[in-house]
Amino acid sequence: MDGGKQAGTRFWRWRSNPLRRRDDVVEAWIVLAMWTVVAVGGSVAGLVTATTAEETFARQRAERHPVRAVLLADVPEPDSALRSSGDKALAKVRWTAPDGSARTDLTLVGTGLKAGNGLTVWQDGHGTPATAPPSPPEAAVEAGLLGTFAGLAPTGAVYATGALARWRLDRRRIDEWGREWDLVGPKWGHRTG
Repeated sequence: MDGGKQAGTRFWRWRSNPLRRRDDVVEAWIVLAMWTVVAVGGSVAGLVTATTAEETFARQRAERHPVRAVLLADVPEPDSALRSSGDKALAKVRWTAPDGSARTDLTLVGTGLKAGNGLTVWQDGHGTPATAPPSPPEAAVEAGLLGTFAGLAPTGAVYATGALARWRLDRRRIDEWGREWDLVGPKWGHRTG
């Protein structure tokens, strides 16, 4: 099949054709609207989400600071049969807040540490414990993934809505064909069977 004929069959709903029905044009507009919403809406949602995430991560990097803390109690080793490479446990630590006051709180630390060991904890501008912010490369990857998922999120809803609309159009076309057959069928005369 040559390229001109193939392109014509792709866009048959838009061409003038005596067999084309109003529902065919409506369906073509529905498909066009679906693709437009997915492409434009998904792109906008993805960009807004990625930008917002990147700004949030940058704010976290600006607001959170590492401080030296001291472990106040021993953190026992876990049972060797259950040990994994990322074993952590809650432990009480003490550090100095930005205002100079001593703070004490629980945080996750590696197991097997002894009381008095120094370690690094993160705090926000008020001296409250916080998680470490993602590094710029980690933040870029995470923002990209969040943006991608946000961009793809409308696809399912748009597809379901379009599929429902197209199913209704198909049902209406089948009903119309049935009514037309009821009018035309008897004029054909002899029925077999």
